[in-house]
Amino acid sequence: MAWALVTPSSRGIGHALTRHLLLTTPASLPIVATARTDVSSLRSSLLSDLPSSISPDSASLRLDIQKCDLNSESSIRDLAGYCSDRYSNRSKDPSAHLRLAFCIPGMLVPERAPEKIEYDSALETLKLNLLAPMMLAKHFVPLLPKKTQAKSPDGLPEVEGLNALAVIAFMSARVGSVSDNGRGGWYSYRSSKAGVNQLVKSLDIYLKMSSAGKAVCVGLHPGTVKTDLSKEFWGSTPKGKLFESRFSAEKLVEVVRELDGRMGGRCWDWKGEEILP
Repeated sequence: MAWALVTPSSRGIGHALTRHLLLTTPASLPIVATARTDVSSLRSSLLSDLPSSISPDSASLRLDIQKCDLNSESSIRDLAGYCSDRYSNRSKDPSAHLRLAFCIPGMLVPERAPEKIEYDSALETLKLNLLAPMMLAKHFVPLLPKKTQAKSPDGLPEVEGLNALAVIAFMSARVGSVSDNGRGGWYSYRSSKAGVNQLVKSLDIYLKMSSAGKAVCVGLHPGTVKTDLSKEFWGSTPKGKLFESRFSAEKLVEVVRELDGRMGGRCWDWKGEEILP
């Protein structure tokens, strides 16, 4: 059985991605979504106002919302253990695997000059933007397809609406590109996202070996999205460049769906264009 993960899912792009997957993937695909608190409210918001083509009962059955504090490795470990037992138990189902993971924790403190960098806030930025993705990789990469599964005559099972490859995607940003940095500033955020790009590259190299090329890792840039993270910059964003979460989620899923093995280890924007390191 294949399954998907979106973490966190409580608001913004994560909420929109979870909702989009509920609307566009088969009822047979379990979707694990996470929130740090208030799981019941998240379930209600994700299942509200479903189109008539979607069975509320079916959507509710496959939406599995779990608590997870992404600043805690033990919480991430517990989530991975739960998912492994429930969805990736290969002793019961040799084909079980994590097919799609959006790992997208993030925060932004936009320091405009070096003297504005505060140790504690920079540390929190690095913990959530970089160390949380590292810990998610540590505990969830083992649930992606293994060589033995990838080399089966039939390959990975087809899942409508998803890539033929397994994909683990991390939220990067254009400002994480060193070559694109012409304005400076945003020291902790830029540094954390540059680190994500290195994580993506190293993980993709590992996955080429561990999955025999049936899993890829990429970074994603969603554009400037109308979320709490970017609220300070809504007014200065050029017309037509401030996206709703739903639009960004749809575009990111399209990008992920069109990936091939040669595109792993790199960062892609919402248009499917590569952002150079």
